[in-house]
Amino acid sequence: MSRLPLIQPETAGGQAAELLAAVQKALGLTPNMTKAMANSPAVLKSYLEFSGALAGGVLPAAVRERIALLVAQENGCDYCLSAHTYIGTKLAGLSGDEAEAARSGRAGEPKAEAALAFAATVLRTRGGIEDADVKTARQAGLSDEEIAEVVGHVALNVFTNYFNKAADTEIDWPVVRH
Repeated sequence: MSRLPLIQPETAGGQAAELLAAVQKALGLTPNMTKAMANSPAVLKSYLEFSGALAGGVLPAAVRERIALLVAQENGCDYCLSAHTYIGTKLAGLSGDEAEAARSGRAGEPKAEAALAFAATVLRTRGGIEDADVKTARQAGLSDEEIAEVVGHVALNVFTNYFNKAADTEIDWPVVRH
């Protein structure tokens, strides 16, 4: 059972109700993470706006999901590992093997692998990367826009990992454990 109550869309009020309705409309379902975030409409709104903005960036969905899987694995967040394994394989076109490989920073495509390597460095250094790390990412084919978005996706996923671990959000996806 989650540490925070799961705010149900049908009983939510005010801004929480509006935000949860938007989630339901966009996804066709309302994940437990968003129901837990709805305890603070400011938290749910910030998550939706941050993830929505990054979804409109240049990184393809498959790369974004790979980064999410890597970060969830590193942070030991089973909620996010479960959610992004499902999303990655059912919606972003990853195979089961590709999703599994992403958890350890591997990808079959060189550019995706470069994004994962850079994401792992950002995550493991807590943002304290070196000039050489950026140079390596560029040499591997990442543009400055892609480099910036990788950092953004690491930050977004650290946020959701920490939120779900702190809330002990009940997993409502096919369960995957780190």
